[in-house]
Amino acid sequence: MHPEPSRKRLPRKVREQQMLDAAVQVFSARGFHATSMDEIAERAQVSKPLLYLYLGSKEETFSACIAREADRLVDSIGSAARSPADEPGERLMQGLTAFFGYVAANRDSWVVLYQQARSQSGAVAEQLARARAEIVDTVTELVRQSMELDQAREGGSGYAALRREAAAIAHALVGAADALADWALTVPGEQPEATARRLMNLIWIGLERRGKGEGYGS
Repeated sequence: MHPEPSRKRLPRKVREQQMLDAAVQVFSARGFHATSMDEIAERAQVSKPLLYLYLGSKEETFSACIAREADRLVDSIGSAARSPADEPGERLMQGLTAFFGYVAANRDSWVVLYQQARSQSGAVAEQLARARAEIVDTVTELVRQSMELDQAREGGSGYAALRREAAAIAHALVGAADALADWALTVPGEQPEATARRLMNLIWIGLERRGKGEGYGS
């Protein structure tokens, strides 16, 4: 009889990512408080001592999940928004599509990031706040460029004042995207591009009118 071949030892980074994958799945399904490290170790097919060695406590494991998933989401949106499209509006559309695409493809990540992490404090809350700030900054710049472009086309002179509104509009847009992402996950067959277009149709009309100096009550 031939001896059973030994299992190939995986590089630490690969094994660690597998553990984080398992942790995201378990946290998503069970919630932070109900999740045990035993469940994560079983899902990752590693021993509990090895899990603690690589990721630390349950709190540290959850924090590592938040950090990784937040970075992935930010990178996805940033890469799309920096595309070589000519118009800021098109880049904004691509950024939104990337956002909704990420949520659709990574439902467990979305649950952990935006449904469970919000109830946490300390390092987890700080990580989530940093990720959200990066997304808002990206959207703010695209909104600012869009408003200035519309104002320049109209030949107006007040577009500098409108730049001050870009951050507020970006915060509202990101908040709306969060809510719409939750809705999209409940609608069978809803595609990321269609969801992004719904939001763009709403926001773009407002941006064009504000770019022309119009406003409620003015």
